Amino acid sequence: MAQNIYDNPDFFAGYSRLPRQVQGLDGAPEWPAVRAMLPALTGKRVADLGCGFGWASRWMRAQGAVSVLGLDLSQNMIARAKVDTSDPAIEYLLADLETLELPEAAFDLIHSALTFHYVEDFRRLARMIHKALAGGGDLVFTIEHPIFMAAAHPHWIADEDGRKTWPVNGYSVEGERRADWFAKDVLKYHRTLGTTLNTLIDAGFELRRVEEFAPTREQIERLPELAEELERPMMLLVSARKTEPR
Repeated sequence: MAQNIYDNPDFFAGYSRLPRQVQGLDGAPEWPAVRAMLPALTGKRVADLGCGFGWASRWMRAQGAVSVLGLDLSQNMIARAKVDTSDPAIEYLLADLETLELPEAAFDLIHSALTFHYVEDFRRLARMIHKALAGGGDLVFTIEHPIFMAAAHPHWIADEDGRKTWPVNGYSVEGERRADWFAKDVLKYHRTLGTTLNTLIDAGFELRRVEEFAPTREQIERLPELAEELERPMMLLVSARKTEPR
């Protein structure tokens, strides 16, 4: 079972104050780039893995999705999503992505935001998602970038000129990473960029687009603190389409 850090009271309190949870999708600077990767949603059956408060689930339904299934490991997340949603075409359920099994060919789009790096067995998950998608179905997801999460102690340091820099060590050593973020020992799983993309290819996906998120000039003008995100990629955005498994 994946670590359920989101039901830790201290973690959940801090997480709930993040701009992306207070402002929804408008508070997620990567959202315009993610939105550009999504297919047309009219009539689509959608699964939102790691749905959180349901922001993306509700947006997809508003864009014409015929049904949305939001899944999350956290009771806190699911409870909040249900309170904020009044749409019978959106269903929220508790689920562990480490063991999740979805019906075969039941979805046209599977979306996930900043969740897959909590999953240890990404190979199993990718193959399960492939089976759950109808032919030509899409997978669009974001994760923490492998460069961002590789280091044993990820944090800004200053170089000889005083410029902020982000350490990258142990990059090729895949596996557990633990970080203190709102709570101690938040467990994640580091995989190289190559492993992440090749796992999708081996599962039968055709890569459609890959983005290493960086804020735009306009975003930095509105929120100057985003300028530090130009120093290293924090998020990896991937769009892939179901073909046949290798």
